[in-house]
Amino acid sequence: MHRVIRRIGDASARRPWLTIGLWTLLAVLFIGLAGTAGGRFADDFVAPGSQSEQAMELLEERFPQAAGGSAKAVFAAPEGERLDRYRPAIQAALARIADAEDVAAVADPFATGTVSRDGRIGYAEVTFDRPSAGLGPEPVKAITGALEPVRAAGAVAEVGGDAAFVNAETETSGTEVAGLLAALVVLLVVFGTVVAALVPIAIAMVTVATGLSGIALLAHAMDVTSAATSIGMLIGLGVGIDYALFIVARYRQNRTADQDNRTALSNAMASAGSAVLFAGGAVVVAMSALLLTGLGLLASIGLGAALVVLFAVATALTLLPALLSLLGDRIDAGRVVRRRRSPAKRTEDGAWWRLAHHVSGRPWPYLLGASALLLTLAAPALWMQTGFPDAGDDRTSTTHRRAYDLLAEGFGPGHNAPLLLVADLRRPGVTAQTIPDLTERLAADPGIAAVGSPRTSPQGDAVVVPAIPTSAPADAETSRTLERVRDLAPANVAVSGMTAMTDDLTRQLDKTLPIFIAAVLAVSFLLLMVLFRAVVVPLKAAVMNLLSIGAAYGVVVAVFQWGWCADLFGLDGTYVIASPLPTIFFAVLFGLSMDYEVFLLSRIRESYDATGDSTESVARGLAGTGRVITSAALIMTVVFLGFVAHPSPLVKMLGLGLSTAILLDATVVRMLLVPATMALLGKANWWLPRWLDRRLPHLTDPATEPLPGTPASAPAPAAR
Repeated sequence: MHRVIRRIGDASARRPWLTIGLWTLLAVLFIGLAGTAGGRFADDFVAPGSQSEQAMELLEERFPQAAGGSAKAVFAAPEGERLDRYRPAIQAALARIADAEDVAAVADPFATGTVSRDGRIGYAEVTFDRPSAGLGPEPVKAITGALEPVRAAGAVAEVGGDAAFVNAETETSGTEVAGLLAALVVLLVVFGTVVAALVPIAIAMVTVATGLSGIALLAHAMDVTSAATSIGMLIGLGVGIDYALFIVARYRQNRTADQDNRTALSNAMASAGSAVLFAGGAVVVAMSALLLTGLGLLASIGLGAALVVLFAVATALTLLPALLSLLGDRIDAGRVVRRRRSPAKRTEDGAWWRLAHHVSGRPWPYLLGASALLLTLAAPALWMQTGFPDAGDDRTSTTHRRAYDLLAEGFGPGHNAPLLLVADLRRPGVTAQTIPDLTERLAADPGIAAVGSPRTSPQGDAVVVPAIPTSAPADAETSRTLERVRDLAPANVAVSGMTAMTDDLTRQLDKTLPIFIAAVLAVSFLLLMVLFRAVVVPLKAAVMNLLSIGAAYGVVVAVFQWGWCADLFGLDGTYVIASPLPTIFFAVLFGLSMDYEVFLLSRIRESYDATGDSTESVARGLAGTGRVITSAALIMTVVFLGFVAHPSPLVKMLGLGLSTAILLDATVVRMLLVPATMALLGKANWWLPRWLDRRLPHLTDPATEPLPGTPASAPAPAAR
């Protein structure tokens, strides 16, 4: 594989303008197609095989009028006034809403009685001609604009309900730009020259542009959640910069060792380029494994992120060597700090080499101390409570959050969590004549605040009964109420609605998470075993990655669920952990931590194959990659931390979890746990049974270049 990657890099370097031209053409093509043929993003909250899915399929088949999405135009008079004073303005707004695109019907709150007891708050039910997930933000924006006459009259008018929450426009905060600027500062410190620092940024921008365009095209073929673009950008910026950083750093290190530019680039591609390929493969495997959950929401995120990572690997292996070939000695142009050229330091003179030997000389204290720290941070994860976010978790600056609060104030929190009972009258159970008995039993449940009037399909073969719980959507009591309602309902009655759908989604995620984790661990173990020809090393890598990810889970629980340091992160209160996030966290973090594992172990294995000395190879591997890995992790951390400043609590949650895990992985794990455990295990690190060695495919070639300061003539060990 080293030879293959070397040839790819050499070919790109020999024809740099052709390579750059092809990438320019590809980027223009993808961006153009995304703008013309890209699909509309849709959040698929369906849990396959769930009762809520069965109910929605029945409605779409027999009662499509009841399957359309809905929103609520919520009105509120000033304190001390009644809403009917603003009736002319409200009815004028309702007329404008009725003429809006995709609106099938709109109800008058004064005619339907959806006005609070004190007469101050009311809402108009707006029904769309298609489900909420496929609407997009335009219909919600149209309704918001139609409410202007009410606001002009002096009353409050907001848009809430499921369709408004699901299709709300994504807030922006400039965090991406801040992350890029912070990454540029780190790169300037690492490389010391402007040109070398700008190259990884340029590669990352191409990665993100083509990757996000690819996600838009993917939305043309399948339902893709809007969150896929945010996560794709997050990962694309991180891995795009990191992969280029590793190759550029190795290239400049080779040049410092008096290799000419062409040889230095070729050797960098053979070593660091090969590591990029395997590291990117680990991320792609981890993200693609989200398909195993069977949930469209996570499948689209996984495929989108995997697509972005593939572009990151492709640009690093082709576009980057073309750029470096053109730059030549100009890679060192624009030096930030002028200094005289001095001889390259020996490996033994570096702080990383001394740190590795220091830890290796005292492995037990560092192993126990680092493990205790990670386990302590991970402890809060044992009390993690997951649930699906609702409009009440959003910022008060959004219209759907203000509508949510008004509905809760005027009608109770359950009005934000409506349930929909769907009876299939073609099956035995409840009949049209026994529907009143079902509604009475529903109304008698202590968790149900109100039961609406039943609606019958045009063919008379399905009946829909709306019900309003007493508790909020994400409240645990609502989940218990849903269970009781399903228990009392006959076999031909299924419960749906956004609250039931997200509850089913959370339950399925909780069930599939262990299976998903086991699958990712198994595949990554096999990949690393084939790559490094060892059993202990991949097993150790999996355990350490679990520790760093568990610590990230614990920090997120402590901050968001328990409210620790809430003011520091700009949180208004406490939140349950969004049910998709633990799975997304694991996929992203496991893949990214494998990046650092592959880069570090590749250098350690190079030295071990050359010297046969376990302790010395760890020291040289850490000395050769410590500064670069730490810098790469710092870049990833600042990019992710930028999202902690985002106004959305859910984006904050994602940013804090990712940055915490990356920081711990690159410091506690790579600097302390890896050298400590490898020192204790010695040659056992590279043990592989002979019978297994014969059956495993060979993905790598012998080392193509000696490490600086490594005696290349040392015999390769037979670690069996």
